[in-house]
Amino acid sequence: MNTTTTNINRVLINAPIEVVWNTLVKTDEALPFFFGAVCETKDGMRAGANYRMVSANRKVAMVVGEVLRFEPPHVYAHTFTMTNIDEPPVTVTYSLTEKDGGTEFELRIDDLVPGSKLAKEMVSSQGFIASNLKSLCERGKPAFTGRMVGVLGPVFARLAKKSQAVENWPL
Repeated sequence: MNTTTTNINRVLINAPIEVVWNTLVKTDEALPFFFGAVCETKDGMRAGANYRMVSANRKVAMVVGEVLRFEPPHVYAHTFTMTNIDEPPVTVTYSLTEKDGGTEFELRIDDLVPGSKLAKEMVSSQGFIASNLKSLCERGKPAFTGRMVGVLGPVFARLAKKSQAVENWPL
């Protein structure tokens, strides 16, 4: 019997909810909290839209999925498949709530298969995503880890598998 799990990470960001939301859902630039990826869609962010996260040079598709919920400025949920891992997708939900003069950011990952490569990648990435989003919204720049990913991103893109070429992952 296959059972799945859920993992949740929360952080308080000292910024207005609109700032956090607008930073989270940008589609026009490399996002340091998403490992330097650029989010692409055909018709904008909306429920039912396909999306892909591509390298800054736009040659490598790292993640693909479908937007399930898009409710500004509170909920953004999507399926998530890493193009280099042949495993079932997970569901990622970002929830924003105004709290204590700032914004509580919750990153929830559902449908994780315990022990799978995707589960290990996703769970280990939650802290990176939260700390870099927090830093970007509060200070206008990513944390040190996000800056390093920005520097190393072009190297990682060159190491990608040929199967990850963006033309293999149409929107």
